[in-house]
Amino acid sequence: MNPPLGVILAGGRATRMGGGDKGLLALDDQTILGHVVERLSPQVADLALNANGDPDRFASLGLPVIADSIADYAGPLAGVLAGLDWAAGQGADAIVTAAADTPFFPCDLVPQLLLATEGMTHPLALAATPDAKRGTARHPTFGLWPVALRDDLRASLNDGLRKVVLWTDRHDGQDALFPDEAAFFNVNTPDDLAKARAML
Repeated sequence: MNPPLGVILAGGRATRMGGGDKGLLALDDQTILGHVVERLSPQVADLALNANGDPDRFASLGLPVIADSIADYAGPLAGVLAGLDWAAGQGADAIVTAAADTPFFPCDLVPQLLLATEGMTHPLALAATPDAKRGTARHPTFGLWPVALRDDLRASLNDGLRKVVLWTDRHDGQDALFPDEAAFFNVNTPDDLAKARAML
């Protein structure tokens, strides 16, 4: 398999933060999104941003901005589909997604996702961390997704499917387990932003 492309998912509405783009909030000397780009870009062959609305607000990043093709904010899977369609146009086999509001995800995200899918015809995996109550907690915006399944995903979304794990389980999606429970801490509220600044 060729090295995957990266897609940062920034298509949500950030209602708990009062709207707007969480990724553009300042965190130390750059934006949250800047931290995400810094961590993901060395791990992938190329990088794009999935976001809806005016793409010019992300112009400073110098990345292609791809919008959802499924209307009405259909959730992370719509962003995954947009990324897969973009990757298909680039001749890529797979994408790795990361959330725009999660600045501390592992620097070995992509290698571990690839390792978890060794031997699969259509490599599909989600990042997971230990969870005291459930054993493991999956992080559905951090995954490895095969371009070969994009038409299946499109059909599922058009049928009303919105839950990431329902679709990944249907296709034998694997878990890539990361030991650090805080690695996928994401900024949803002003309190979370204060915590992220302290974590830096």
